Amino acid sequence: MPAELTVLGLSGLLLMAHVFAATHYKTKQYGVDWNMGARDEDTPPLNDIAARLDRARGNFLETLPLAIIALGGVVLADKATALTALAAWLWLGARVIYLPLYWAGIPKLRTLVWGAGLVALLYVLGVLLLG
Repeated sequence: MPAELTVLGLSGLLLMAHVFAATHYKTKQYGVDWNMGARDEDTPPLNDIAARLDRARGNFLETLPLAIIALGGVVLADKATALTALAAWLWLGARVIYLPLYWAGIPKLRTLVWGAGLVALLYVLGVLLLG
């Protein structure tokens, strides 16, 4: 299997980690009844950790479609190379590092790691579009 598809599969596991971490801390704050209910009631703002994890989850969900397009696209277009595979792994590594950095509230390094992941995806997207 191409590395790009392996990375996409692993990104599914990372997505689950994001969702479970964010939901765990929301449930700690709002309670199990909130988690198991319709969640229609007004709730107070999330505490710092729960809010950061929720934002990290949202950020991952914003960038995951680009990864699917770029990484899946180079495989479908038969343009995958050792460099697109390396870029895929760099993107995934950056996204794995990003979660605990955001969780811990480390702003500048977190942004640099996010940027490195984005550059890796932009490279793959460039290969897809420009060959």
